[in-house]
Amino acid sequence: MATTQQLQDFTQQVRRDILRMVHAVNSGHPGGSLGCAEFFTALYQEVMDYSTDFSMDGKNEDLFFLSNGHISPVYYSVLSRSGFFSVEELATFRKMNTRLQGHPTTHEGLEGIRIASGSLGQGMSVAIGAAISKKLNGDDKTVYTLHGDGELQEGQIWEAAMYASAKKVDNLISTIDVNGKQIDGSTDDVLPMGSIKAKFEAFGWDVLEVTKGNDIEAILAGLADAKARTGKGKPVCILLFTEMGNGIDFMMHTHAWHGKAPNDEQLENALAQNPATLGDY
Repeated sequence: MATTQQLQDFTQQVRRDILRMVHAVNSGHPGGSLGCAEFFTALYQEVMDYSTDFSMDGKNEDLFFLSNGHISPVYYSVLSRSGFFSVEELATFRKMNTRLQGHPTTHEGLEGIRIASGSLGQGMSVAIGAAISKKLNGDDKTVYTLHGDGELQEGQIWEAAMYASAKKVDNLISTIDVNGKQIDGSTDDVLPMGSIKAKFEAFGWDVLEVTKGNDIEAILAGLADAKARTGKGKPVCILLFTEMGNGIDFMMHTHAWHGKAPNDEQLENALAQNPATLGDY
C-alpha cells in the first residue's frame, strides 16, 4: 500500500499533467479534472483491483466508468501513470489523430477506456449493464462510476437510478462530484436540485457522504465504507464534496475554469504551486 504522502505526490503530478495538457492545445476542462484528482488517485492507486493487461470484458476485475467525460484530462493522466499506456502519450491530448480525444472514445483502442462518454447522463446505465453481467457470470468484483452534480440534471440518470434499485444492483458504487458548479454558473443558479442525498435515498440507494472530497484519507475511508455496503440489496452512492480547480489558487471558488485553458503566465503560476514529483512527460 502507498503512504498518504506518496498518494499526495501522485496527485500533485496529476495536477501538473492536467494543466500542461489543456494549455498545450488551449482546450479542455481543467476545473472538474483538478477537483477530482484525489479521487482518481485513490481509486486507481489503492482501491480498485484491475489489470493493466487491458481487455474490454474486464472479467474478474473491478471496473470504472467515467460518465462526465469532459474531465478526461484527469482520467488520462491517472490511467497513464497507473501503467495503462505511456505517460509520453499525454502530449497528444486533443491533437489530430490522437487516441486521447477531448471526451473519451473507444474506436482508437485506448487502454483503460471501455465507453465513449462525451454525452452526459449515460455512464450509469452502462455501468448497471456491466454490474448485472458480473452477477450473471459469478464475478464478485465491483463496478464504479463517477458523475458530475450538474450531470444529474440529465433525466437518464434518474431512469438508471430507479432501475438499479429495482433490480438490486448492489455491486455498483456511483460517486457524485458535488462541487456546486457547472459550465454556466452554480448548479443552484442553473437548475437547483435540492437535496441530492434525499433524492438518491428516495430512489432506493444507500447513500454516504464524503465532506472532505479533496482529502486522500477521507476519500479512502469513504470508498472503504461504500465497499462494505455492497452486496446488501442496494446500489451505493457516494456524495463527494470537492472544490472545482482544487490545488490552483486562482482556479478555485469559481466556475470560470470549467472549460478554459490557462495562458502561458497562468500555467507558470499554477505549476509553481505544484512542483513536479514523478517527472513531466
